[in-house]
Parts: sequence; C-alpha cells; structure tokens
Amino acid sequence: MELTDRVVVVTGGAGGIGAALGRRFAADRAAAVVLADLDVDRVRAVADGIGPVAHAVAVDAADADQMAALVADVERRYGRIDLFCANAGVATGQGLDAPDADWERSWRVNVLAHVYAARAVLPGMLARGEGHLLHTCSAAGVLTAVGDAPYTATKHAALGFAEWLSITYRDRGIRVSALCPQGVDTPMLADGLAAGHLGARVIAASGAVLTPEQVADVTVAGLADERFLILPHPEVATYARRRAEDPDGWQAGLRRLVGRLRGGDL
Repeated sequence: MELTDRVVVVTGGAGGIGAALGRRFAADRAAAVVLADLDVDRVRAVADGIGPVAHAVAVDAADADQMAALVADVERRYGRIDLFCANAGVATGQGLDAPDADWERSWRVNVLAHVYAARAVLPGMLARGEGHLLHTCSAAGVLTAVGDAPYTATKHAALGFAEWLSITYRDRGIRVSALCPQGVDTPMLADGLAAGHLGARVIAASGAVLTPEQVADVTVAGLADERFLILPHPEVATYARRRAEDPDGWQAGLRRLVGRLRGGDL
C-alpha cells in the first residue's frame, strides 16, 4: 500500500491516532483523506488543519446504516476507497461490574464497527481486486488490558475478526492490517490516568508512551510492507511470545505488577 494518490477513510478521526493518521496520509500525498467521527466540530478542525485533501463527516461508526452511507458517499465522490481505517474505539476502565450499557457500547464500537466497515467497503474493493483494511485493535487484543474487562474482551474479538478477514480475502487482493499499539499519548490514556484507572497505570508502567505521530509513522511503514500485525511497540511481540510459551508465568508477572501499583493490596 503506497499512499500516493490513494483514497483513504479514517474513523475516529477527530483526535489521537486517527487525526495523526490523517495528517500522515495527507503528507504522503493521498488523493483524499476522509475523516469520520461523532464529534463533528473537532473532526472538521482536524480536516481544516490538513487542507483541501481532507474531508470531514459526522458519522457514528457503530451504526451500520451510517457506515454504509459513508462508504457510498465516498465512493460516489471519489470513485473508490483504497484504504479504510477502522480506528474508532472506546475504553471503560471497569471490570466485571461494568454496566451492561458499557459492555454493549464497547462491543458496538470496538467490534461491530469493524464488521460494519468491512461489509460496506469490501464489495467495491473486491470488484476492483484490491484494497486495504486497517483495524486498530490495540496491544490489548494481543495481550490484556488489565483493569478493563470490556476493552480486553472486545479488542481480542477485533483482532480475531481482522485475522479472519485476512485469511478469507487476501487471495482476492484484499490486504488486512491490525494496528496494535500499547501506550499512546491520547485522551483515552490521559483521562484514564487522571481518573486513576488501574489499566491506564499499568500501561504507563509497562513501557514507552508514544505520540500519535510516532504510531502513524510505524503504521505507514507497516502498510507499505503489507504486514498483518503492526506493532508500534516492538516489545509487544516479546510479551506475546512469553504469554504463549508460559501463560501461568505471564499472568503471575502481571499480578505482581498490579500488586505493586496497588501498594500490595490485591
């Protein structure tokens, strides 16, 4: 996936990783960068900052009809979609006692939004015999988001769905990448730290916190290499191997880290 003259859609484009991706795609001379988000004022501000190549739309990524309409509008306006980035996501900072409404919202935004995007955009890509899907799945999809049960469960599901898409459609010209960063300096992490959420504290204690721009740089390199798993934090691959080789030891290590962060109160 070379970005020059490509038509790109990014959900969750009003800030954080989504906005950084939009800016980087534009810098790499994409033909069009469509930024979609519920926060219409913020996403318009991002698009205005990028320039004429960017277009902002108000879209709920967790609504199947709105996603279908978004894809239809972009295809009508630009003729095609070369890269669709299903980037919108939500965290809860809660455990087993998270209200059903939060579980449902996590499922719809972190998983079903990816399903709705694929349903809408794949027919056009398959007709042309090419296209690329980028799903932001988080390191939580590879490992675990300690302190956030809904986020862990849904990001695992998102990664599993991305892998299924890759296996099913790669031989028909569709490339799929799963973006799985760990700590990133976004409002999601900052708000979690401000609220004292355990998961955010574990992330901050587990390695470097990257800027969204650093994540975007790694993402572009991964897209160029057509890699399935894009890991802005290389240590995530090491953690994943340890987890697979010794799941009991891996869990014990996380429990020790949690214990230290809680002052020994487990």
